[in-house]
Amino acid sequence: MIHQETIVALATPSGAGAIAIIRMSGNEAITIASQVFQSVSGKDIATQKTHTIHLGTIVDGSKIYDQVLLSIFKNPNSYTGENVIEISCHGSTFIQQQIIQLLLRKGCRMAQAGEFTLRSFLNGKLDLSQAEAVADLISSDNEASHQIAMQQMRGGFSNEISKLREELLNFASLIELELDFAEEDVAFADRTQFNDLLNRIEFVLKRLIDSFAVGNVIKNGIPVAIVGEPNVGKSTLLNALLNEERAIVSEIAGTTRDTIEDELTIGGIGFRFIDTAGIRETKDVIESIGIKKTFEKIEQAQVVIYLMDSLMFQVSGSEFVVEIEKIKNKYPLKEILIVANKIDQLNEKELQKLHKELETLNLKQIFLSAKNKTGIDELKNQLLSFVNTGALRNNETIITNTRHYDSLLKALEEISKVKYGIQTNLPSDLMAIDIRQALYYFGEITGEVTNDELLGNIFANFCIGK
Repeated sequence: MIHQETIVALATPSGAGAIAIIRMSGNEAITIASQVFQSVSGKDIATQKTHTIHLGTIVDGSKIYDQVLLSIFKNPNSYTGENVIEISCHGSTFIQQQIIQLLLRKGCRMAQAGEFTLRSFLNGKLDLSQAEAVADLISSDNEASHQIAMQQMRGGFSNEISKLREELLNFASLIELELDFAEEDVAFADRTQFNDLLNRIEFVLKRLIDSFAVGNVIKNGIPVAIVGEPNVGKSTLLNALLNEERAIVSEIAGTTRDTIEDELTIGGIGFRFIDTAGIRETKDVIESIGIKKTFEKIEQAQVVIYLMDSLMFQVSGSEFVVEIEKIKNKYPLKEILIVANKIDQLNEKELQKLHKELETLNLKQIFLSAKNKTGIDELKNQLLSFVNTGALRNNETIITNTRHYDSLLKALEEISKVKYGIQTNLPSDLMAIDIRQALYYFGEITGEVTNDELLGNIFANFCIGK
């Protein structure tokens, strides 16, 4: 990739709209813009100050394309650190393409996916973890994922890693210095202070690694499987949660033959609800395939809602208990929530009896009527309680990126080796190898250590124009 070239792309979503923004970046961006832009005031935009906006027309000779607003951002005070021009034109797809084609003829080339942000990284405007947060911010679809992306983009994670890396680097320099005086047996690095630093680094790394469990579900949504026997109201519950008729509801048992999925944000956290086929013995080939998929979805879910018919429980409660125990024993690490449906058809005495019998299972319970939508808010609050949002509320750094998680694990492994080296009086030259490796993994996160393949993989996931 030749970064001296001037690139152009549509920065707003493709398709017709009120306005569209076309972005250029590169050494020649202002020069190219001055060839196609005529200011209504007659000003030469090449001589205008940075961060100014000008009204005018885009022209090609005598042909007028559109009346636009042109924004100027001169290097280094721009998103990419280069000269940047943004043209706000009318949102016709024809106008968009005509202007972009004109700019290509004048010397631009089409930007690749994420190339504007890549240039921002290469020009030192963002570190690598901040650049990755830009993509997370664009794709955030709930309050929690937005909050994490903003915190990372502002450099919260980068600053934490950079401070640790700097302190480790200072001690690494002293260890390396000892190697120059190996014959004189001089110790420049205080081993006690160094061990304290390693303990502190280890503590921070473990906290960041542990946060990935929360960050990953916040970023990708928490999968919740709604399971139970046929005709207990699974589809009705899904519809009540989503507040729309998403699933087919019928009194005929086995109506849901396949899984139905939809998303809902509760308290700023995304949940992916999966309405599954009813679990029962059946000779129906299609229904049995659906039941097989049900168990596959339970495997993938983080939370399992076992929905039961309160009226049916009065008749065959022991069978329900056996079925729930089976799921509990088969998936011991999953959060299982018992939801008793159709309580509007029970009297107070029957409700108390139901509550007492379900308590023996030692699982969280919710009593509701999906049809009447009573108890739905209580269910949502219970689901939210399964997510450890304490770190999010306290504005702590939360890891959501698998690449960062992998580098942190490797860095922690190297720090453990260095600690072992201190405890066993390992020679400085061997200990220095592990320290260098730990520094390498720290640098991988912030982009102080990169290669073309890594950058290609990261920025390929960006949209064109960002």
